[in-house]
Amino acid sequence: MGEREQVQNNTDIEIGAERRGPSSSSSSRSASPESRKITSSSLKEPLLLPHDAKRTNQTSQLAIIGANVCPIESLDYEIIENDLFKQDWRSRTKNEILQYVFFKWTLVLIIGLGTGFVAFFNNLAVENIAGFKLLFTNSLMLKDKYFQAFAAYAGCNMVLAIAAAGLCAYISPAAAGSGIPEVKAYLNGIDAHSILAPSTLFIFGSIFGVAAGFVVGKEGPMVHTGACIASLLGQGGSHKYGLTWKWLRYFKNDLDRRDLITCGAAAGVAAAFRAPVGGVLFALEEIASWWRSALLWRTFFTTAVVAVVLRTFIVFCRGGQCGLFGEGGLIMFDVNSVNPTYRIADLLAVIVLGMIGGIFGSLYNYLVDKVLRTYSIINERGPVFKILLAIIISLLTSCCSYGLPWLSKCIPCPASLGDQCPTVGRYGNFKSFQCPPNHYNDLASLFMTTNDDAIRNLFSSGFDKEFQLSTLIVFFAAIYCLGIITYGIAVPSGLFIPVILAGASYGRLIGTLLGSLSDLDVGFFALLGAASFLGGTMRMTVSLCVILLELTNGLLMLPLVMLVLLISKTVADCFNKGVYDQIVEMKGFPFLEAHAEPYMRNLIASDVVSGPLITFSGVEKVANILYALKTTKHNGFPVIDEPPFSDAPQLCGLVLRSHLLVLLKGKKFTKQRMSIGSNMLRTFNAQDFDKAGSGKGVKLEDLDIKEEELEMYVDLHPIVNTSPYAVVETMSLAKAAVLFRQLGLRHMLVTPRMPGRPPVVGILTRHDFMSEHVLGLYPQFQPKK
Repeated sequence: MGEREQVQNNTDIEIGAERRGPSSSSSSRSASPESRKITSSSLKEPLLLPHDAKRTNQTSQLAIIGANVCPIESLDYEIIENDLFKQDWRSRTKNEILQYVFFKWTLVLIIGLGTGFVAFFNNLAVENIAGFKLLFTNSLMLKDKYFQAFAAYAGCNMVLAIAAAGLCAYISPAAAGSGIPEVKAYLNGIDAHSILAPSTLFIFGSIFGVAAGFVVGKEGPMVHTGACIASLLGQGGSHKYGLTWKWLRYFKNDLDRRDLITCGAAAGVAAAFRAPVGGVLFALEEIASWWRSALLWRTFFTTAVVAVVLRTFIVFCRGGQCGLFGEGGLIMFDVNSVNPTYRIADLLAVIVLGMIGGIFGSLYNYLVDKVLRTYSIINERGPVFKILLAIIISLLTSCCSYGLPWLSKCIPCPASLGDQCPTVGRYGNFKSFQCPPNHYNDLASLFMTTNDDAIRNLFSSGFDKEFQLSTLIVFFAAIYCLGIITYGIAVPSGLFIPVILAGASYGRLIGTLLGSLSDLDVGFFALLGAASFLGGTMRMTVSLCVILLELTNGLLMLPLVMLVLLISKTVADCFNKGVYDQIVEMKGFPFLEAHAEPYMRNLIASDVVSGPLITFSGVEKVANILYALKTTKHNGFPVIDEPPFSDAPQLCGLVLRSHLLVLLKGKKFTKQRMSIGSNMLRTFNAQDFDKAGSGKGVKLEDLDIKEEELEMYVDLHPIVNTSPYAVVETMSLAKAAVLFRQLGLRHMLVTPRMPGRPPVVGILTRHDFMSEHVLGLYPQFQPKK
């Protein structure tokens, strides 16, 4: 990755946004508190044991969000129990607590309504735009104007591709790609500018990208959209776009926003597939890092609302008020008429299908990773190159979709179909394309249609010889390759639909080859093929199984779908990670896994803490705080009480950078070093220190500190989190990593084991648990290849 390599070699950010290390009292504090002052040299003094004096954490503080590189930081999921919070919580009445609960349920209702509406609007727009394009192309072909038809088809695709890429390149780069890796990283505790920005929600790149004929789906972008809606509501709106709601002050913290965004992500899956239960399970299995029973109820309620909204709009469209939408667009493949009976020989075929899916899926993930790394070099050259890349892929896709059907021979229509063959219009399995009357082109029935309709055609049952073997082979090869090279261009692009298309094509191919040897229908084999490829690429089981069953209305097929998913996942896991896990790693997110790496059992917490560690007194000089904020990017500072506020140096707690900025802006300073906590409790309230929305918090440049105020003092006690999570320095790194992840922490203090040392040895952040950092310090634990 070009950007990441530059960042890692940039010494200006070697000590990143949350780096701390062990300290000694002599290195960070002088004997006289009144005369003590942080200087440039003191920040660079050795804070560790002599052999660790130069230890710093050099892991990257940047990640790729969509198609752009952005700085990242961690989220504060921990409850900050300072004096202001305690005062606010104790003063809350029963009515205010009920209001909080009521508003939270109201928000998840609004998230469900909003996500359902956006999903319907996207599908309505895609079906009408793509339908007009296909009908116009078909009308030219009926007049034997084949070159004009190709020019119109490729031209429409190119215009739509430029629109989609232009929106992502210039307005909202974060909207490019699937969006699921970004949402997954956010719910793991990683924040970045514009990751869930309103601009990501308001652009319509997904509509243009899918309508342009790219081999992409709208499922990933719908998950991103649902999360953006939840984030917009959770942060109280957007000042930039003039949308603010003061009554949402209850949710100005990362913990509540995490719950809402989880609901939004589940709603996105439910909206994309009309699979409410599958949406809940997808959020549980793949996206969310923390889960609890109360969140299960809220996500289930949200997805149920989405299902009702979509059903209402679909019934409305049956009256013909939605243009070319008809009853399509929202994918639903009813294979309920398929005979679900099977024999032992069929089970063997299903096992082979699962193994094939695992092999193809792992290869797909490997190639997607290589393509993404290549495209990142192109995308970093600027918006123009992003658009040019999209144009090239659009032309290639148009040539394949229009050119390959000419290689397929025309097939006589089955007599039993009567007027249903060839298909008139853009729907159906029997497109005439260039064929004479009463003949159809089976490859055109898969290429010259929307991706959703192509899946319907592959899942169709009743005619085993509907698609030739050569047609299925060509279609699988084309979709497999186009899906790989399309993902990574600067357009919103989901992975579900390309994977389902490719899996269904080789599944139907195997079903056709078996013929009378199997009792299972070829349409059912297409479903099993799609399941095997999904399991091989995404490595999910329960959620995919339920989504496929909700998509196909085929509960009787549950045992075979479960079997093929388990086999494909097991085979693929032997080669590499799931596609979303690979993308999260490739984009540079410091993602915390649920389990610790084996080598972490050989290390203790103090082995990986890094410097410098900056501490404050309970009553600190303004100049010292301001200098520390200017010269470091730290987001958390230990606060240590010293005489006369305590008999000996002792840990008071942890104070956040954002809280210090608010406190300094309030200018409650004193000329003498004294505690005025009670007065500050009357001046400030807990809402003043709430988490601000994106870009709305107090910044260092907003402070206006006069020269005489620099020598004054400020009492930090009211804003200090007096109960931070701390571990003893001898705790195993594996145990500390699991604890850090399960509690959703941003900072973990490391305390000394023996008395007579400074109260804090160092601070652990998520970057200190990254393999890049740990193995850089201890290369002897590098896994042997």
